Amino acid sequence: MARVEVRGTDGAGERRPEQPLSEVCVREMTEADIDAVSAVRVRGWQAAYPGLMPQAYLDAMDVAQDAGQRREWFARRRPEVWELVAERAGRVVGWLAAGPARDADLARGAGSPSAGALAPADRELPAGRRPAAELLALYVAPELLGTGVGRALLDAGTLRACSRGYGALYLWVVRGNARAQRFYERAGFAPDGAEEASDVGGRRVPELRYRRPLP
Repeated sequence: MARVEVRGTDGAGERRPEQPLSEVCVREMTEADIDAVSAVRVRGWQAAYPGLMPQAYLDAMDVAQDAGQRREWFARRRPEVWELVAERAGRVVGWLAAGPARDADLARGAGSPSAGALAPADRELPAGRRPAAELLALYVAPELLGTGVGRALLDAGTLRACSRGYGALYLWVVRGNARAQRFYERAGFAPDGAEEASDVGGRRVPELRYRRPLP
């Protein structure tokens, strides 16, 4: 399964005191945000993945092309998917997308053998509880990494997953993206033992699955 968005999610690090989290507004994404979201995503990939993905692929990424594809996707987006943006001073500086689990083992409530404590099986979920949601994307403008924008988005996205009745939240991270791995570990995620590789520009890029239970 292609991991088009979540590879090497650009998690923010520790928040800098001179840029308080109170300046961040998290809201629903609208069609008017598409150009800004594409700029955040493309710049995020180009900042995060040198050495992890082919440089020629990163250099060729184009905001206008990404925005065109995103408009088509946005028009046919499934209602179960939710997208949020983070704003500072009226400028979109971060984006999150999440929805129902695409991984077959988590969609039906069963985890990998090494991760039994991270997400319950169907029979252990309270009545009406869904097994797992997938964090499809979380990107922050590179100059604002470490300012709390990523954590504000993640907290809001996690709250949405809880409100929709999911019992766990998971994502895929490129192996070697240490900053993203630290970010998610601080937020309560842990590797669940699942691994896979996706083709990016002719190179196989290994990914790790991270997961956390939801209250």
